Amino acid sequence: MKARRLLLATTLALVVAVGTACGSDKAEDAAVRPDGSIDLSQVTLHAGDQKGTGLQALLTAAGELDKTPYKITWSQYPSGPPMLEAINAGAVDIGGVGNAPPVFAAAAKSQIKIVSGYRAGIEGQAVVVPKDSPLRSPEELRGKKIAVAKGSSAHHHLLAVLNKAGIKWDQIEPQYLQPPDALAALSTGRVDAWAIWDPYTAQAEQQANARILVNGNGYVTGDAFYVAGAKALENKATSAALRDLLARIARAHVWVNAHPEQWAKTYAELTGLPYDVILTVVKRGPYQDHPLDAATITAEQGVADAFADAGLIPRKVDIKDYTDTRFNDLYPPA
Repeated sequence: MKARRLLLATTLALVVAVGTACGSDKAEDAAVRPDGSIDLSQVTLHAGDQKGTGLQALLTAAGELDKTPYKITWSQYPSGPPMLEAINAGAVDIGGVGNAPPVFAAAAKSQIKIVSGYRAGIEGQAVVVPKDSPLRSPEELRGKKIAVAKGSSAHHHLLAVLNKAGIKWDQIEPQYLQPPDALAALSTGRVDAWAIWDPYTAQAEQQANARILVNGNGYVTGDAFYVAGAKALENKATSAALRDLLARIARAHVWVNAHPEQWAKTYAELTGLPYDVILTVVKRGPYQDHPLDAATITAEQGVADAFADAGLIPRKVDIKDYTDTRFNDLYPPA
């Protein structure tokens, strides 16, 4: 019976995949005019989102979703790794993630490409502990139960913190939990610490009475990325829409930097997170868009190498193979 169910599920997945591919080809045919120009009104972008990036809220607050020449559908994910799984499957065209999810996706040979980069405040990248915890330094994390979302930016931050403290990965007890479950685990004492990113860091501070043991300063660059599906990029019409969307995101970042309170209000309304939590996040640091230059790619290669050296991914990866620089002209030099 299990084998029959598995066969049925596999068959259905193949049907969906083939149908999606055929649909994509038909959409491109409809969107590309005889002269080769693109009719963006015939394009639908499938965007992934998460509370940690709040892309839909960002674009809404900045007024960048008012008159898009193409349609956008939105899917919500708890963190970057499951979003990249959806991008690899072709269910999503683009989404924003931290520095670690592309590494895990690349190690799994996923069909994804990093297409743009930006920096935000790294003080919200943190390892938090209960306020009354006896832990006072990273060196005291040895042997502790630490919650972290596997393959997330927090996973890399935690690895960097441990390495600097002289602690090997197998000298802690990692608890691989998505943010909502990790917050509950920290609040009830089932873990000693939680490696996480904003807005969850601010939420833990304000709602779970948590304390930051160590933040991202001196450990991470603060780079985050927008990642697109390789097939989406191969589609001329979808690629044109992605270019327009990335330009809108860059403009929205400029707007947010100039209007933090208004941004926080919209972000809170659309995500359901408290305004005070979001305002804390916004004030930790401004957005800084930059091209995927040699320094950025080298830094991301360092993230990949760190995971490979620790035995946390199945193979070494070359980040250049998972980077597409066609949109670099949208951004000023870093």
